[in-house]
Amino acid sequence: MGCGSVNCHKGQVLFALRRAFRIFACYFYAMDFNFELVINATPEEVFAALTVPFQIELWSGYPAEMKAEKGYEFSLWEGDITGMNLNVVPNKRLVQEWYFGDQEEHSIVSLDLKRDREHTRVVLHHTHIPDEVYEEITEGWKKYYLGAIKDMLEMY
Repeated sequence: MGCGSVNCHKGQVLFALRRAFRIFACYFYAMDFNFELVINATPEEVFAALTVPFQIELWSGYPAEMKAEKGYEFSLWEGDITGMNLNVVPNKRLVQEWYFGDQEEHSIVSLDLKRDREHTRVVLHHTHIPDEVYEEITEGWKKYYLGAIKDMLEMY
């Protein structure tokens, strides 16, 4: 499928460069975040704090729209965080897609709860976080999301 002209070849090269840049830009401008936290509570208590609207309101300070159901579209912090539950395994795993506008790659949040004696180890993996909100999201996970859940559950 040759074209035989210099202009055609330049067009093919430009097309390939544009495609490579889009792939690179997606990779470069969307980053992943991994975080682990041990909470002095049972997996059942941690899972409830992640999925029960009343408990979410206790640690976040805002009403929440959430159900521990696959396919449920949730909203937290008055719509600042929205998405859909993709996989729900009660007391063990919660996988969500978080919506970030027109982003091509899906931003997936995986929260795994692992019993560690009388504690729960929360293993977070959040993919394709847009670069422009990366610092805000990662700080939010540590301080305002998982950190707030830990503070609430370890209060007593």
